Amino acid sequence: MFLEVEPVPATAGWLSLLVSFGIMFLVFYFFLLRPQQQQEKKRQEMLGSLKKGNKVVTLGGIHGEITAIKDDVVTLKVAENVEIKITRSGIASVAK
Repeated sequence: MFLEVEPVPATAGWLSLLVSFGIMFLVFYFFLLRPQQQQEKKRQEMLGSLKKGNKVVTLGGIHGEITAIKDDVVTLKVAENVEIKITRSGIASVAK
């Protein structure tokens, strides 16, 4: 009438739990953390290679040409006789 079920050893439960957490961590790392680290590395290389004369776009969407770079401050010419100073990290991309 009743089925007898043998108890599962407690170590098997913990082992499967650890394996599932390990798999979840690997998926999280390869789909979220690693691509973000690679993207940040490319951004740092781009910011390090800025030079006078490059045409850039800021994070705010302002297009301009670099006229001077001094440490962390970049001077952009955005129009005739109009220059603005921004921090180097405020540059989103180099325009082609």
